[in-house]
Amino acid sequence: MSQNYSNHTRFIPLWHYITATAVIAIIGGSIVNLVHADAKTHYSAALLVLISLVLASIFWYARWFALRAQDRAIRAEENFRHFVLTGKPLDKQLRTSQVIGLRFASDEELPALAKRAVEEKLSQKQIKQAVQNWKPDYHRV
Repeated sequence: MSQNYSNHTRFIPLWHYITATAVIAIIGGSIVNLVHADAKTHYSAALLVLISLVLASIFWYARWFALRAQDRAIRAEENFRHFVLTGKPLDKQLRTSQVIGLRFASDEELPALAKRAVEEKLSQKQIKQAVQNWKPDYHRV
């Protein structure tokens, strides 16, 4: 299937749905367990709440850190691509989110769309919607 604006987002069901739901259930279950714990089991119940919160933090930051690393790589790749096409780096006023949107633009439309993104302060969504010849990115997760 050809990638375009309407189908370019990617969801990993095991991560986005199953694991997220399980983490939420573990937090909820550990809190209920703590509320119903008696004096003997209060300490271990409190530890379970703490562990579930640490697990939630790991779940969140594992994704967040990976996306930030990909964002840096995309910014470098698109800056290089723009330089190869125009002899100049991308405008420093472009936000990372705008550059991420520009990665879907074909080589022919990248320079003009990058300039337009700065001048009109286009959002990532507006940039993606303005792309005429979609350059797919199948590697971002």
